[in-house]
Amino acid sequence: MTEAEQNNPSEEGVKLNDGLMRLIGIPFFGIAIPNLTGLFGNLSYTDVRYWSGYIYFIILAAAIWQGNRYLLFRTRKRFTWFDKPIEKLVLLFMNNIFYTTPLTIAWLCMWYNLAGFSAIKWDVILVVALMNVICVLFVTHVYETVFMVKEQQNEQVKNAELQRAKAEAELAALKNQIDPHFMFNSLNTLTHLIKVDGTKALEFTENLAEVYRYILSQKDQTLVLLDDELEFTHKYTDLLHLRFGNALIIKKQFNGTAGKDFLIPPTSVFVAFENAVKHNEISEKTPMHIDVDLKDGQLIIRNSIRERKNAHSSKIGLKNLDERFKLVTGKGIIAGKENEEFVVQFPLIKIKV
Repeated sequence: MTEAEQNNPSEEGVKLNDGLMRLIGIPFFGIAIPNLTGLFGNLSYTDVRYWSGYIYFIILAAAIWQGNRYLLFRTRKRFTWFDKPIEKLVLLFMNNIFYTTPLTIAWLCMWYNLAGFSAIKWDVILVVALMNVICVLFVTHVYETVFMVKEQQNEQVKNAELQRAKAEAELAALKNQIDPHFMFNSLNTLTHLIKVDGTKALEFTENLAEVYRYILSQKDQTLVLLDDELEFTHKYTDLLHLRFGNALIIKKQFNGTAGKDFLIPPTSVFVAFENAVKHNEISEKTPMHIDVDLKDGQLIIRNSIRERKNAHSSKIGLKNLDERFKLVTGKGIIAGKENEEFVVQFPLIKIKV
């Protein structure tokens, strides 16, 4: 294991920075355990062996901590709590006991000789060995708990990233679906205008190009200013007026500056207008009225109902739009009949000042 791996080990993407814990824990155990178990015997504060003993036992604590830490990380590479929990538990206990106990006994035997004690106190050594094993098991439990918490956090982050990627993919797919009915009608209208009015045909072509330029330019955008969306819609309504003349009446019922305060998924109003035109009869005898209003943070589009017979539907329109709004804003659209009108309500996102 490299130095980088020792300082910041990683298992399946889980990184652990335990430098501070080791910096505090190793000296703590190296100082506390000798004092609690009487390893200093009758050595006094004035004896150099007493102070040298602290360094000696801190080195022991470091050797125990680092060794068991290395064994823990090796065990994590071989077993997990999910596939082989029993094997992992047994291996952890064996590593902790059979590494910590011999090291402790050998180190303390050398201590009694180096410190000049007359005899080795085996009862003290056994107590220290037992305390070291218990402390190692406790620290190992802390490590495993931290690892499991971090693994859970990483899993949550991965799931969130997967959900976001899925939502982005779904949104991209939805945004790429343009109702072919719009192109079909536009080309039919252009063909008719070329035959009867070349000037209007040119104007229609220019407006159609502007409409598609906006659709392509906003293809990668999730949200746009409502004001920009309405400006684009104005170009689209110019196309509609060239097709239907005075048979189509569109009114905006709110102050123009309010459009700068809200965001909306691009081409939303376009889809609502196209849906109204596609499903209704439009003639000077039965004109189509479309009203656009802004109330309580919602854009409301109403159109009079003059249902066409055998109206073609690609099943994309409002269903597509509803899915887009759910992905982008967290709320779907509301669409349905109210009295003699069809009403679509778009939840807008307020721009925070």
